[in-house]
Amino acid sequence: MVKVGDRVRYLNAVGGGVVVRIAKDIAYVDEDGFETPVLARECVVVEPAEPVKKAASVPASKVVTVPSVEKAYAPEEDDEDLFAVEERPEGEKLNIALAYIPDESKHLNTTRFSCYLVNDSNYYLYFSYLSRDDEGWRTRYAGMVEPNIQVMLEEFGQEDVNSLERICIQYIAFKKDKHFSLKSPVAVEYRLDTTKFYKLHTFRESLYFDEPSWTLDIVKNDMPVRPVVFDASDLERAMKMKKSTDMPLRKPVVKHAEKTVIVEVDLHASALLDTTAGLTSSEILDYQLGKVRETLDQYRHAKGRKIVFIHGKGEGVLRNALLKEIRDKYKNCSCQDASFREYGFGATMVTVH
Repeated sequence: MVKVGDRVRYLNAVGGGVVVRIAKDIAYVDEDGFETPVLARECVVVEPAEPVKKAASVPASKVVTVPSVEKAYAPEEDDEDLFAVEERPEGEKLNIALAYIPDESKHLNTTRFSCYLVNDSNYYLYFSYLSRDDEGWRTRYAGMVEPNIQVMLEEFGQEDVNSLERICIQYIAFKKDKHFSLKSPVAVEYRLDTTKFYKLHTFRESLYFDEPSWTLDIVKNDMPVRPVVFDASDLERAMKMKKSTDMPLRKPVVKHAEKTVIVEVDLHASALLDTTAGLTSSEILDYQLGKVRETLDQYRHAKGRKIVFIHGKGEGVLRNALLKEIRDKYKNCSCQDASFREYGFGATMVTVH
């Protein structure tokens, strides 16, 4: 049986080192300062650990305080029970997302943000989260996430937003102690428009969070959204980086019902017509109402569908004509003023019942 302190070599691979800790059936082997997780049964002891000797007393004047060293986080038995793997049929396809959530969505100029990785699949993921600056790529987080779990990667403030213009997620997917379909290692890179961190409409409801979030699809049904060249050496270096002693905030993935998308229709003449030259006000109004009828006919049977008609404040001619058209011809629709925060005073929201 392998013990902490044993010097071992690998049974089915080249390499080896000193066992620094053991968690269940996984031995963590120190190779030149990096810890490598290996199945304990695949380790062969070449030099047993030396028996622990009683330390000799040291005069108080010779005692030196040694700074604490960060250790990589390894799940204990209680953690594994907490995130027991419950596989789902749809989870056999990888669905991975990255999400940014503001602490205070109404104060985007001063709030801090949290970044989450969502693993909506039956696979474990070894992954790294990177950002790029003028000198190259920098690892912001590297580690493993369990199936159907979302993990918080970092918290950051306004001073760090500009460093996120180029981000990348690299991952390797696998299952423990069972057969599975092979998934290719992939790196997915995004170029973010960081001004969106200051815009309220950027943060919307999603499948995975109760709070408004800016959610980016990394992989959708096994298909990487924006694949780039996979660099195995970069991924290996990222996986060997030491992690924080604190356990990152992890919680099970919970899907919410998909929200109805609001349809927006701009009724301004400049948005509908290339030119209004030669047209009377009555002809322009008829064209605008024709666009209203076309849209409502398209969604006539889409119960719950919300449509926002943007007509502007003006003198209220178009708005009154719009309300009369709906009242007379579309009995299954109701009207109300659209959100002032989103559209000002010049928009009407129609709900199909």
